[in-house]
Amino acid sequence: MWFRVPILLLLILIITCNRPKRQEAARFFKTREIVLPEVGSLTRKAEWIDSIFTKLSKGHWFNGAVIYAEKGHVIYKNAFGLSNFYLKDTLSTHSAFQLASVSKMFTAMAIMILKEDGTLQFDDSIQVYVPEFPYHGVTVRQLMTHRSGLTRYMSLAHDKWYDKRIPMDNDDMLELFINYHPDSYFMPDNGFHYCNSNYALLASVVEKASGQAFDVFVKERIFDPLEMDDSFIYQMREDTMVPAYVPTEVYGHRYRKWRPIKQRNDYLNGVMGDKGVYASVEDLYKFDRALNLNLLVSDSTLKQAFTKGSPKYWRRKDNYGFGWRIKTSQDSTVYHFGWWKGFRAYYIRDMHQEKTIIALCNKDKGPGSTVLWNIIKDTTHIVEFNNFLASDIDFDALEE
Repeated sequence: MWFRVPILLLLILIITCNRPKRQEAARFFKTREIVLPEVGSLTRKAEWIDSIFTKLSKGHWFNGAVIYAEKGHVIYKNAFGLSNFYLKDTLSTHSAFQLASVSKMFTAMAIMILKEDGTLQFDDSIQVYVPEFPYHGVTVRQLMTHRSGLTRYMSLAHDKWYDKRIPMDNDDMLELFINYHPDSYFMPDNGFHYCNSNYALLASVVEKASGQAFDVFVKERIFDPLEMDDSFIYQMREDTMVPAYVPTEVYGHRYRKWRPIKQRNDYLNGVMGDKGVYASVEDLYKFDRALNLNLLVSDSTLKQAFTKGSPKYWRRKDNYGFGWRIKTSQDSTVYHFGWWKGFRAYYIRDMHQEKTIIALCNKDKGPGSTVLWNIIKDTTHIVEFNNFLASDIDFDALEE
């Protein structure tokens, strides 16, 4: 069964696809301890999760895809409903959804990669990369932790981007700040204010520091190495007018009474960094495994992403790191949710218990996050795991 043997499948690939190294790989893996879920308990957990999402889908509260994993093993994955309510195309776990604010973790990862490249430092001024930026004292770190005090670019664009048939990109957003210089909420590092402007500006920093378009950088340094083949970042560089709809297989939908209506495109979709990543639950789980295995950045750098950016901030129970919200009431748990133009996205990682749940929806009416938190916190449907040495594996049989 697909959920039982991800490590064994890796074994097979290494041994059978690279035969000259067969003996070397066999000797290496025979000394390794492998953890596999006990089938009965796994099945019970999967059936319980399936009952939850099946009920939600029948009640029209869930139209999307979900994946749940423990200790590096996918326990449950499934898709419910339609990608396009007009054409009646069905969804799959490879369907790519707009991630909305869940996109921010990829922007933060791009910054961390550049930091490890030696191209930038977290405490650099933004003006190192964007000299014309009119606000002094704002650093890369403050943008990532929402401590810059900057105002919302979407509100600024609503008032000052006069022809909304024309797409706005990151350079246009910068021009609005330069030309109109709206007042900040507070001086840099003097408070916390979650604001999309921070991550849109970080995408501009990535472009200036790397010399590449943001979407190209993320594809080459994150998506391609992890084989996230369903994923891309939507942009409108070549468009002189906003297309009627984003040209994807999965459309966002809003409700008119109880009728789902395909969500039209928007001039703000040309701005990257705060949103705009499209990915499947399968690809997001590849990203999740890459975080656990430190495939993109070192453990020391990644730990900073999961460190409270506002340790003295007391007004809300949760905090913010680099592209992740940090759950203060639950040990080593980070998460992010998103909503944008008929899409909802949920991503929770309990790193202490090694649990991950990802749910993506293409309707503006979706399940409350309590449903996902209850699955993460569940202590009734326990998956049992067994340890054994890889020396028990018959390597010759794997080749046959």
